[in-house]
Amino acid sequence: MITFRPAKNLASAAELTLANMRSYYEQYSVEWDSVQIEKMTRELVNFDILFEGEPVGVIRLSFDDDGCQLQDLQVDERYQGRGIGSQALAQAEKLAREEKVNTLRLKVFKNSPAVRLYQRTGFSVSSEDERFYYMVCSICW
Repeated sequence: MITFRPAKNLASAAELTLANMRSYYEQYSVEWDSVQIEKMTRELVNFDILFEGEPVGVIRLSFDDDGCQLQDLQVDERYQGRGIGSQALAQAEKLAREEKVNTLRLKVFKNSPAVRLYQRTGFSVSSEDERFYYMVCSICW
């Protein structure tokens, strides 16, 4: 069973992000560490993703006048491929609806397998640059 709760340990979530993103950071010469990641995420809306009560991922959101930005979605690689990402996106949409916004936005590395997940769940590419797709999804009311 997948559940969500306000994040309890931002340092642990930052370690997960670093582990999952390390190959992209190396490929694009991004010099981040878990301390920097934790500091950057303190002001975001952070939720732990729990599988059978154990933390296996994190969702990070921010809100503005244009909608909700999915800043980060990380699932421990041992738990990927079980529908957890899709459920996390549904939770992000629910949270966005609660905030009365109409749009979810995100950016994702072009070579990330998560692109397929986002497309399957209703996101489309609104723009792109050398490294990223910028994707958007309308919130269904």
